[in-house]
Amino acid sequence: MELRHLRYLLAVADHGNFTRAAEALHVSQPTLSQQIKQLEREVGATLLDRKGRSVRLTDAGEAYARHGRLALQDLDAAERAVHDVHDLSRGHLRIAMTPTITAYLIGPLVRQFHAAHPGVTLAVIETTQDLIEADLLADRIDLGIAFAGHHAAGVSASTLFIETLSLVVGAAHPLHPRVATFPITDLPSQPLALLSRDFATRNYIDEFFAAQSISPHIAIEANSISALIEFVRLGTLATVLPDAITQAHADLHPVRPDPPLPSREVVLLHRAAGYQSAAARAFSAVALHYSHPQSP
Repeated sequence: MELRHLRYLLAVADHGNFTRAAEALHVSQPTLSQQIKQLEREVGATLLDRKGRSVRLTDAGEAYARHGRLALQDLDAAERAVHDVHDLSRGHLRIAMTPTITAYLIGPLVRQFHAAHPGVTLAVIETTQDLIEADLLADRIDLGIAFAGHHAAGVSASTLFIETLSLVVGAAHPLHPRVATFPITDLPSQPLALLSRDFATRNYIDEFFAAQSISPHIAIEANSISALIEFVRLGTLATVLPDAITQAHADLHPVRPDPPLPSREVVLLHRAAGYQSAAARAFSAVALHYSHPQSP
C-alpha cells in the first residue's frame, strides 16, 4: 500500500462519487477505480459499497478510513516538524477566532507577532467555536481563540482574559448619554440588533435573557459585528457587545444592565496532543503576554 491509495479512498468517501473524487485528485476515473481495487486486494476486504446512487464506505471501510485519517494527520504533522524553522525566519501559522474576538483582538496580536517574526505567514480564519474545535482536531488549524466551556475531547484551553459585555447605544438613542445603568426589566421596550443564533455570543446573550425571564424585542439579526456597529451608531437600536469593541468607537456608549451581563473567559485553544510548530508556540507566547502584560 502507498499513501496515495489511502488518499484516494478518503477522497471517494468524502465526495461519495468516483467522478467528483477523480476531478478533485486530478486523476482519471479509471485510474482512481483501479487504485482503490488494488488497495482492497492489499487489505483483503471490500472498502467501498458501490451499489446505489452514491458510493459509501463499508463497515470495514469505515474502520480503515478512521485510522487512515489519523495516520495522515500524523504524517502531515511530521512533515511540518521536519520543515519547522526554530529561529522563525520562515514558517506558516493557521489561526481561527470567533467573530466577536476577531473584531478587537486579532489586530493587536498580529501586529505584535508580525513585528517579531516577519518571515512567518499567517492564515486567519473567522468561524464558530464548534468549527474551531473540529478544525483543531482535524489538523486544519494550529490555534484557536474562543470562549471557555465544555471543550471537545483532545482540545486544551489556556486562559487569556475575562471579557465583559454591555448594552450599547449610539448618540441618537434615548438612553445616550442620559443613563449609565439600565434595569433589565425595561429591556423589552428597547428594540435590539443582535448577532444571529449561530454565534456563541448570541447564545450567551439568550441564556442571560432566559435566566432573567426577559423576552427582548429583537428588531434585526445580523451575522456581522461591523453591521451591528453601524446599525447602533447611526440609529436608535441597541445591541450587546464586548466592552473592548465599544471602547474602540467613540460614538458608542455602554449602558450596564442591572443585573449585569455575566463576564466570560476568553481562551487559547490547541490540540492536547500532537506536534506544535515553533510559530504556534511563539504566537501562543504573544497572546498570553498580551493578555497578561505583567508576565515576564
